[in-house]
Amino acid sequence: MGWGAILAGGAAAAALSLILLILGTGLGLSAVSPWAQNGVTAATLGVSAILLVTVTQVLAAGMGGFLAGRLRSAWSDVHADEVYFRDSAHGFLAWAVASLATAALLTSVIGGIVGGSVKAASTVVSSVASSAAPAVASAVANTPDTERSSAVSYAVDSLFRPGPGGSTAAQQPPASEVNRIVMNALRTGALPAEDASYLAQRVAAQTGLAPADAQTRVTEVVSRLQATLRAAETQALDAADKARKAAAYSALWLFISLLMGAFVASVAAIWGGRERDR
Repeated sequence: MGWGAILAGGAAAAALSLILLILGTGLGLSAVSPWAQNGVTAATLGVSAILLVTVTQVLAAGMGGFLAGRLRSAWSDVHADEVYFRDSAHGFLAWAVASLATAALLTSVIGGIVGGSVKAASTVVSSVASSAAPAVASAVANTPDTERSSAVSYAVDSLFRPGPGGSTAAQQPPASEVNRIVMNALRTGALPAEDASYLAQRVAAQTGLAPADAQTRVTEVVSRLQATLRAAETQALDAADKARKAAAYSALWLFISLLMGAFVASVAAIWGGRERDR
């Protein structure tokens, strides 16, 4: 085996891979933009990244394999079939050396892209169902009432709007107890009957609504909040599923591009070896 030729081909392939990846990174960053309606879409960027990795593998592996075959010593006393096998082995080993060297240099980048996506997806999927409701409830509970940006604050305010003929001047701000009752309903997923009855009494006393109308208002407001929470959970799960698919596609295409690189390196080494023997 010509290990000198193999190492030379592997070093050349690794260097070319690094150059092409840096070039592709620069082109990719120049194509994206934080401004809306500017730059390429996420789908286009993903396809471009796949093409970049594939082309990089083919070109770098081809060069490394050709050099590994072209720089080997002559095998004048070896059968043609054995020469064919050794040349292909030289190309494959040069590709393996280049792949390991590139992975060692770019391990943090590749691990951050692939491993980070998988970790993010698994973390969100495993925790969203159990923690989404408390997280949303905690977030809206800590939002200042003056901002009126919280869904819970808005819903609680709507509970105490005066009924027909009622006066807004006599209306008092809802007590924090009402907020805690609503938060508990969001956290547990249901409003207990005693809490619903208590809220209806408070609403009827403060807004002038009939008890039945107050009960209906309480039920509608809590149901609307629960629907909003379920929509937020669905959105989080959808984002996690997209991240999982993106990580899976990235890993599969990386696998395919590496196989293509190994094949091209072997064929190029055979070509280089034949050129050496001429």
